[in-house]
Amino acid sequence: MASISTCLTVSAKSHFLSSKPSVSLKSFPRIQTLTSYPSFPRKSVNILRPRVSFPVIKASIDVRSNAIRPVVVVETDKLPSDVRKRAIEAVDACGRRVTIGDVSSKAGLNLNQAQKALQALASDTNGFLEVSDEGDVLYAFPKDYRAKLAAKSFRIKFEPWVDKAKQDNDSPETVKSGSSSPDFLLFLPLCPMVVFSFVFGDGDPNQGIEEERWKLIGQYIASHGGIVMAEELAPYLDLQTTNGALSDESYILPVLLRFDGQPEIDKEGNILYRFPSLQRTASSQRSVRKEYVVRRWSDWVGGVEEFVKEKKWQFSKTSPSDRGIIVVLGGINLFGVIILGAMLKDAAIAPCSFIKFYMDILPLLQIYAVSFFAIPLVRCLIIIKRNSDIEKRNQIREQFARAFVLPDISLRRKLFSARNMAQKTVIGQDRIVYSTDRDLVEQDYEAREWDRRFREIEK
Repeated sequence: MASISTCLTVSAKSHFLSSKPSVSLKSFPRIQTLTSYPSFPRKSVNILRPRVSFPVIKASIDVRSNAIRPVVVVETDKLPSDVRKRAIEAVDACGRRVTIGDVSSKAGLNLNQAQKALQALASDTNGFLEVSDEGDVLYAFPKDYRAKLAAKSFRIKFEPWVDKAKQDNDSPETVKSGSSSPDFLLFLPLCPMVVFSFVFGDGDPNQGIEEERWKLIGQYIASHGGIVMAEELAPYLDLQTTNGALSDESYILPVLLRFDGQPEIDKEGNILYRFPSLQRTASSQRSVRKEYVVRRWSDWVGGVEEFVKEKKWQFSKTSPSDRGIIVVLGGINLFGVIILGAMLKDAAIAPCSFIKFYMDILPLLQIYAVSFFAIPLVRCLIIIKRNSDIEKRNQIREQFARAFVLPDISLRRKLFSARNMAQKTVIGQDRIVYSTDRDLVEQDYEAREWDRRFREIEK
């Protein structure tokens, strides 16, 4: 037994701990035992240690260069296309150094969308963060951040080409130019597009009005110090009537949810609405002051002449001559189907395969001929009702906008209180205490804090 343990100990140590290849036990001489017992045969050792050669483990691993590749994740591709485009436009408009409130107000995005968009852009374009002395976070981007983003994302690189192709196909000029020439042959290539426009219309003329609405609301709030009253935002919202709007201000709830607003009561008991995130900006524009006292009342609200005006629906963007040709073609088609039905009912016609085919498809031809005029007729009635509602909403918004041209005493006091409470904080470079584009050791926070305190004492 002693020989077995000794042999196993030596062989295991020499096999596992040695950096050299292991030596087979066959090359060792048989170890004599101290007792008179005979030594065990080598087969027993082979049973305990199978003849398997283990590879020597090295510190370095030789792997092919193309075996493992890092997966490049483009965070911006995860964003919706419209959110990404609006965020990039807002960053460019604000000088590539923005707060979340800047992007939210400029692009009309809610605060969560603006934050996610800025984080994705900063991650993909090597942007950096800045923190002010009051804890505000700013996002700064390099000048070539658009080029870096296009180099990373295949989707962003080719998306403008796809959008341009869609605009060319959906361009109203293409439909309007149906048959400008009296030659009927020139009308034939555009005939399917003109027929589709006549039967099904050209789509919603107010497409994108929601994005434009929230842009106007966000820019209005930010430009007036982050405090407004509900009547100021009424020209941009959808109200059914102007009678109960002064007492019921529930129509402003979507604005509060989108821009994280909160109601406040002034000294006179008026309800105002504060938006703290839109009061802090990285832009170097002049902050809101009490200088409104010397202004005209119509200038206080900043462009009250502008309000969200919906466009009315059109029956078709085709020209009258094109519509006339389509009506003639549809009439000929309907007349032909009627004649065909009358001929097929004649019992004198001998039945054959050709006639039987037309008898089978006659119901489909009749449905097509009737639908060619029934669908536009129903659509015309719907458009009349829809345009009536649009006209009503436009008139209500215009009435609210005109109310600020010559406001009454109560509205004037409320407006003065909102402007008096307005404030706008511009976060300049002198208020930055931390930035991710520099090493942490290089940033002396205590010195900056003492300098700021000394400046406040000197003031």
